[in-house]
Amino acid sequence: MFDFDLTLPLMMAQFLALVYVMNLVFYKPLTKVITDREDYVRSNTSGAQEQLDQANKLAEQYEQELADTRRQSQSTIASAQEEAQKIAQQEIAEVQKQIQAELQQAQQELEQQKQSAFQTLEGQVDTLSNQILDKLLV
Repeated sequence: MFDFDLTLPLMMAQFLALVYVMNLVFYKPLTKVITDREDYVRSNTSGAQEQLDQANKLAEQYEQELADTRRQSQSTIASAQEEAQKIAQQEIAEVQKQIQAELQQAQQELEQQKQSAFQTLEGQVDTLSNQILDKLLV
C-alpha cells in the first residue's frame, strides 16, 4: 500500500522547505502586519479612552463651575434683594417720621389757633356782656 522509499523523505524535505519559505515570505510579514495593526488599534483605543475620560472630567468640572456660579449669582441676588428691602424700610421709616413730625406740627398749629380763637372770644364775650348789661340797666 505505501512505499517507503526515497520519495517520502524527499517529500518531507519539500514540505519542510515550503513551510520555511511560506513562513519567511507569507506568515512572518502577515503576522507582523496583524501585530502592528493590533498594536495600532490598541493604542488608538486606549488614547480614545483617555481622551474620553479627560472630556468627562472637563464636563464634570464645567458643570461644577456652572453650579458654583449659579450659587454665587443666587446669593448675590438674594443679598441685593435684602439690601433693597433694608433701604426701602429705612426710607419708609424716614417718610413716616416726617409725616409724624408734620402731623404734630399741624396739631400744634391747630391748638394755637384754637387758643387764640378762645382768647378772642373771651375778649368779645366780656365786651358783649358789658354791652348787654349797659342796655339792660339803661
